[in-house]
Amino acid sequence: MQAVLQYPKIAVIRPQGCLNAANALEFERDLTTGVTKNDISILVVDLAAVESLDSTALMALLSAHKLAVGLERSFQLCNVAPSIQIIFELTQLDRVFEILESEAQLSAT
Repeated sequence: MQAVLQYPKIAVIRPQGCLNAANALEFERDLTTGVTKNDISILVVDLAAVESLDSTALMALLSAHKLAVGLERSFQLCNVAPSIQIIFELTQLDRVFEILESEAQLSAT
């Protein structure tokens, strides 16, 4: 018997600065585009360059996560700064999102 290995195709989105009501629609569009690409099985949102996020940015992340689950695709966050991590913890969204310390952990998933 021969083993067939299939490697997932990964897309990484790296938003920068403040994610808030002023740019949440554009952010959500980028996430939706990433999740719905035919050749993608994992979408990673690298939050290393994000300084802050508000409830509209959280809603954009949740919407994209829901879409990914519906399409049976993985949706992960990585490089979340402590100041952003506390937001996920306070809203208990750290239980919803798969949060990696860095992109290097992708090979372990």
